[in-house]
Amino acid sequence: MILSLLLYTVIPQMMAQNISPCAEIATETGDVQTTSYEGSAPLKVRFLSGSDDHDGYFEWRFYKNEIVEAQHYLLRHEENTDFTFTEAGTHLVCLFASFPNGEEKLSDPISITIKSSKLEFPNAFSPNGDNRNDTYKAKEGYQSIVEFKATIYNRWGQKLYEWTDPAGEWDGKFNGKDVKEGVYYVHVQAKGADGVKYNIKKDVNLLRGYTETTNR
Repeated sequence: MILSLLLYTVIPQMMAQNISPCAEIATETGDVQTTSYEGSAPLKVRFLSGSDDHDGYFEWRFYKNEIVEAQHYLLRHEENTDFTFTEAGTHLVCLFASFPNGEEKLSDPISITIKSSKLEFPNAFSPNGDNRNDTYKAKEGYQSIVEFKATIYNRWGQKLYEWTDPAGEWDGKFNGKDVKEGVYYVHVQAKGADGVKYNIKKDVNLLRGYTETTNR
């Protein structure tokens, strides 16, 4: 009778299921696992359940700004799931899990905050091989740009170069050859994660003869 009582009290504890969900995000220094993160869109996140029981039912619930029951904007029915965030604001992600032994778990929310967008371009660059300002590109600090297209034209309206990644750049060449020093034109069309639309049109001064010592 004593042995039966011990088995009755110990076995349920052994069967208890736990979840410890987290967000896994690739950064410049390696993968980071966290329950709270702030970054720039597009941001790809892998959500991990942290469960030892792979036979359960898993449901990821995505909310915007606050958790209101039945007002999630996305459901994912898998143990681990990937999602790319493209909309600014705070996203709250909860995991609901149900296991064969009848247990049900609902996690605390994982918080993913996407920053407001920012995009600026300079009006000059100096492709002279001194490793300083050698290419034309977005100013440092751009963030949360989810759509992007930039085009370089010469003074006669001829398209010289085009790129569709905000991390891209122009090296001052056309068909593999250096273009002449002078004034060119850039047209940037982009959209931020916060819905802001960018329509940047400006002159670009290409200064091949410029060096840092010239300005001293």
